[in-house]
Amino acid sequence: MSIDAMRLHRAAVLIAACVAICTGAAAQEFQLEDVPAVASVPIAQIKPRTVIFADQRNDKLADSSTGLIPFDDWARSRPVQRRFLSLFPSFVEPTLKQQTKLKLSVYQAEARFRLPRPAAALDLSRYANVAFLEQIDPAVKHRPITASDAVPNKDAGAAHNRAPDRRWCEDAKAVCVQSRYMFEGKIPAGIQLANKLREESKKPIPDFIEFQSEMMLVAQPQLAELPSLTGLDSPVTSGLEQNIFWVNQVIQFGKLLAVVQQHPTEREAAIATVYILIAVRDDVLNKQREYSKTPMLRNLVPAQLLMGNSSFNSGDSLSAGLPKYARSRIKAIAELMERE
Repeated sequence: MSIDAMRLHRAAVLIAACVAICTGAAAQEFQLEDVPAVASVPIAQIKPRTVIFADQRNDKLADSSTGLIPFDDWARSRPVQRRFLSLFPSFVEPTLKQQTKLKLSVYQAEARFRLPRPAAALDLSRYANVAFLEQIDPAVKHRPITASDAVPNKDAGAAHNRAPDRRWCEDAKAVCVQSRYMFEGKIPAGIQLANKLREESKKPIPDFIEFQSEMMLVAQPQLAELPSLTGLDSPVTSGLEQNIFWVNQVIQFGKLLAVVQQHPTEREAAIATVYILIAVRDDVLNKQREYSKTPMLRNLVPAQLLMGNSSFNSGDSLSAGLPKYARSRIKAIAELMERE
């Protein structure tokens, strides 16, 4: 074989190896499978590297025009979910200065996946940090804050988001951050146009979402009670929650809860269940429905943007809308936990 032929052969071998490696890596990514309800899928039917996913857009309680569920309906019909997924168990829709109730609607997503190691070997404490948040959504930028920075702790106008028995971020085990996400794609240009058409007396709409949150492990006795939420009768070894207690616009609060339980029938496997809940202000949704009457602003109707039904939606982060954002975030969590 000539030198040139040998070089071509080696190059072909390297290319083939690269293709095999890249193809194998792609094949190993978690796949999402939409189901009507996570709890309805038998654990034995959850395939390796598969996330079963459900949200409430087609729920009988969901508003047909928004895909969101009124908070009061959700809280009344699902008291267990309310207890674990509200900002705190006793949270109710706030009463404003004018003695009017601030009505809310919720978007809820839940997912479940299998992990190939015993639940006791999974340490969720390693995810209670800024690095974890950066990995599951690199588009959001974070900085640490303290209890003195937490808006509900110091602002009477946000006091309704203050936990009744403590101040946010005072627990020594809590990690608190202020986060900012700049809208992507066509949304900033649309917001700029909307601001030009607004009355000068009104505050401009920000082209970013800014929020504060607290992350910490779920402690006893709540940890032992989580099977009532997951519907899986097996020991809970750990739980991690992120409470978003202040947001600069549209959203009232948010919750991420990840629960790890021992696989009911496999000693060397665990089951993770992840919940995402976002509570949205109805006054913003209703007030800005006027956008639908202005041809240039029809793609900025908040409900459409939130639910990913606008041509302005793009990417995998918040600009994509809540359903796609929830899917991408949960998939990233599954990938991280799988690699632990």
